[in-house]
Amino acid sequence: MTDSGLIHPSPETALPNPADADNVVYQPSPDQLRAFSRNLETGTEFGAPAYVSQQRSRCADKTKNALDDPFDAPDYAHIDTALEAAREREMICLDRRIGRHPEHASVGRYYVPKPYARIALTVTKLFEPADDDDAEPEFLTVQLPDYDETAIRILPDTGVTAVLGSDYSGEAKKSFLRLFMRRAKEHGGLGLHAGSKRVRLKNDAGDLEDVGQLFLGLSATGKSTLTAHGLWLDEPETATMLQDDVCGLLPDGTVAGSEANGLYIKTHGLDPNEQPEMYAAATHESAVLENVAVDEDGTVAFDSDRYTANGRAAIRREHLDSAGEEIDLGSVDQVFFITRNPVMPPVAKLSPGEAAAAFMLGESIQTSAGDPSKAGESIRVVGTNPFIIGPEGEEGNRFRQLITDLDLECFLLNTGCLGDDAKDIGVEESVTLLREIARGTVEWTDNDAIGLTVPQTVPGMDIEQFRVPDHVDDYEQKLQRLRAERREYLNAFEQLDKDIRNAVY
Repeated sequence: MTDSGLIHPSPETALPNPADADNVVYQPSPDQLRAFSRNLETGTEFGAPAYVSQQRSRCADKTKNALDDPFDAPDYAHIDTALEAAREREMICLDRRIGRHPEHASVGRYYVPKPYARIALTVTKLFEPADDDDAEPEFLTVQLPDYDETAIRILPDTGVTAVLGSDYSGEAKKSFLRLFMRRAKEHGGLGLHAGSKRVRLKNDAGDLEDVGQLFLGLSATGKSTLTAHGLWLDEPETATMLQDDVCGLLPDGTVAGSEANGLYIKTHGLDPNEQPEMYAAATHESAVLENVAVDEDGTVAFDSDRYTANGRAAIRREHLDSAGEEIDLGSVDQVFFITRNPVMPPVAKLSPGEAAAAFMLGESIQTSAGDPSKAGESIRVVGTNPFIIGPEGEEGNRFRQLITDLDLECFLLNTGCLGDDAKDIGVEESVTLLREIARGTVEWTDNDAIGLTVPQTVPGMDIEQFRVPDHVDDYEQKLQRLRAERREYLNAFEQLDKDIRNAVY
């Protein structure tokens, strides 16, 4: 019981049955939700609705959970405020299924005031509806965009999240995925901010074999692009996207997906030539655009930052040729850490210790999805996952245990540029590397100059032109300084095993 006198029970008993509540519109259709939001909609040239929110990115600095952060009476009062509003105000309520895995799927219940039905519309594009055969909700989110203070408060043990003072749809999505990832960890696995794909290739005998790949990376670093890319394969070989954003790596090597209906993609810089599938889905009438510039005649300008560089589109999987019907990966073989560090090679093969260190370092660049004021700056985020609940050092230990037990290959993939002359590593180079690594045709060598195992030859690619020291002035000194910074960073995680701290590359 909190100081405010309210008990915080489990999601299925925290509020009255929404199907019987007079103040609730329960399980409205997407068409109904769009109709409720018609006054906020800007029409687009392809018939999809576009909306502009007040809050245009996640509020990481306003987010607290009761396990990792100081959580006192005012924090619990925020939870109470959300629950009281769900009892009294005119609300939309959705029950959605988070994942499909028979043992690791969950049901999330979502409340939002009716004037903000557009956020619920986005939720319907991402998650499948729960049906009568599904269990009672394990997760409960109440979002009050018009609250006079911004505060996101999470009770992980009861699965309750209050999103106050933000009308950004990404907060609704992540409220469920954050808890989905924690649940995977509770069952001996690990929640990952990652995309998953299945690559089906011919072996030497001419038979088709599957290679399962995972891509860990922050938003806007190429994770969605590479997860969805067909790798320029010819039939009968295929590359199939299973999940775009959040997965659960389980102890038996399967990877549970979370979003079965759609993807919430970043649209700034969306290129019809380099990302034709994503572009086509984002310009389909079924998409929902958020904070994307739309001219008076309905013309959509994805490259404009009129509102933000963090424009978004909720798109349907069914409009992506690369998306499979399944969202779970039966077996994973390869893990790729996506970085934008300019002193790292286009790709490096990592030992289990180096891979666990790479997981903990989570080196990338800040994007407008996190903190727009620092977009482009270097950043480290454990697991490239800003949604971890629990000690981060334990995450690194668990990751090393899983990749060792499952005998997974791990790689560091630079999707940015090299060095002082900013030599671009484009989609063509990254895709070539992914395809040939999956085929097993890359020849590797230990490079003493950079202290990593890197490609010696790659079919279809002149790897010599991407030698890092050729593009970085004073490379040796910069690498020494980088290693010292990495050691200092890893030493801050007291629960992280010492051999992972010592595996700095």
